[in-house]
Amino acid sequence: MIVGSSSSTTRPLTRARRVAVITDDVITAKMAGPAIRAWHIAEALAVEHEVVLATTSDLCDVASPKFSVESADRVRFEELERWCDVAIVQGYLLHNVPELRRSSKVMVFDLYDPLHLEALVLTRDDEEPERSVNVANTVRTLEEQLTRGDFFLCASDKQRDLWLGFLAALGRINPRTYGDDATLRRLIDVVPFGLPDDPPAQTQAVLRGVVPGIGPDDDVVIWGGGLYDWFDPTTLIRAIDKVRRARPQVRLFFMGMRHPKPDIAESDVATEARRLADELGLTGTHVFFNEGWVEYHERQNYLLESDVGVSLHLEHLETQYSFRTRMLDYLWAGLPIVATAGDGFAQIISSEGIGTVVPPEDVDAVAGALVALLGDRHAREVCRARAGAVAARFRWSAVLEPLVSFCAASRHAPDTPHWPGTGVAMPPPESGARAATGRGEGFGRVAQLYRGGGVRALMGAVRRRLGRWLARR
Repeated sequence: MIVGSSSSTTRPLTRARRVAVITDDVITAKMAGPAIRAWHIAEALAVEHEVVLATTSDLCDVASPKFSVESADRVRFEELERWCDVAIVQGYLLHNVPELRRSSKVMVFDLYDPLHLEALVLTRDDEEPERSVNVANTVRTLEEQLTRGDFFLCASDKQRDLWLGFLAALGRINPRTYGDDATLRRLIDVVPFGLPDDPPAQTQAVLRGVVPGIGPDDDVVIWGGGLYDWFDPTTLIRAIDKVRRARPQVRLFFMGMRHPKPDIAESDVATEARRLADELGLTGTHVFFNEGWVEYHERQNYLLESDVGVSLHLEHLETQYSFRTRMLDYLWAGLPIVATAGDGFAQIISSEGIGTVVPPEDVDAVAGALVALLGDRHAREVCRARAGAVAARFRWSAVLEPLVSFCAASRHAPDTPHWPGTGVAMPPPESGARAATGRGEGFGRVAQLYRGGGVRALMGAVRRRLGRWLARR
């Protein structure tokens, strides 16, 4: 069972709402970002409301005493749609749950993941016209959500500016929404990823003296989360090759190589990371790969045995609007952070003095930052103290307040949003047995791969259909 801390402050209500929080991610002990976010949203709202957390995935084997957790099929989603007052939806899920596309209930869309910018990265090796079709699909998915939503969540002020531009282009910034709230916070507000209210506590040894090759006195550098195509683990591995000459005891540990969702295959960058570590003779001596995925409620054990947390990414548009969710775990554990410049977290690291920001793909800068931090215990302790203060701002109980407030008095947006007409809405491509069970795969490669890996192409019939749609645009 995964049970987090209680969120939000109880407030007087006209009445409790019935809230459906819906994800297409697996809800198991080994959860990834979307499921973790959905879990904590459900937990925060369950303080005042009746909540069901439902997934389209068959993998759902954890429970909470605070809210219902279930894997739902099409019939069950029809029941949930009739039952709920508010539905909170993320990602591509609408195309796997068409019952929600026809719903007149209050709809909240979680836009913390800029799908269309990820699609540009994930489809970069695809041939045309497939790539353009897939990217267009993603934009269309967002257009549908932004046309229909009553309330929207995003992860940062910079993301909010992005979505405000999108909303303006769709006519959602109008006299009615502006008259309702000149700041438009009642239409779209910032809800970053969060972290537990309680400090992390070690429950067992997992790295030092446990993983062969990592000793009790070694310097441990950790990469939290998975390896996706917008990340840059190879620069880090090359930097470790340099650091080991100054500090032979350095050890780099990648926490998760296999995504808990079975249909998400290993990314190209993960494969390249393995190849490079082998080529440099570092695998098993200075670089270590966890072949599975660390359970969510066990992650603190790995973090608390580490000295520095690292997150490196490539320089592209996705970086500028991203919110690296696992960086919060570093804050939670008080780890100094070495991260690439260019995203919102880099600004926090620099301004708060909780680590070092390096240029993209700069091996020497990464190596220098690691040597400096690993060789200076006092500097690490200063970073640790400052990280604790920053972490307090990102507790789930704090960051979810805009959503808690909305659900306490949920209502349709003042410009009475509605779904686009049938001549405009995108068809939800489905395949074979999955379509028969009501759990279509959605947007082929992008729908399956927007967090990395998966099949390489849309099936031919879907590609032709979407190609015809694109030609009409």
